[in-house]
Amino acid sequence: MWTIYILQCKDNTLYTGITDNLPRRLAAHSAGRGAKYTRGRGPVALVYTEQAEDKSSALRRESAIKKLTRTEKLELCQAQASIHS
Repeated sequence: MWTIYILQCKDNTLYTGITDNLPRRLAAHSAGRGAKYTRGRGPVALVYTEQAEDKSSALRRESAIKKLTRTEKLELCQAQASIHS
């Protein structure tokens, strides 16, 4: 399984990525070894996750999310948060 995720950085920006091991990837972001974008923007908070069956579908969904506006991404995060509360 692959995970599409959105992080909120300390400067309040959003980062979208994919991984096949979310705990390892979050640790890398937190340690400054994640994506170049998140380096220096930590700490980061996980605000959204979504599962995908394979890497190809995860990459397609990541691309679609990255095309959303900031407002649309925040709405996506809020919708998931309301489901889990």
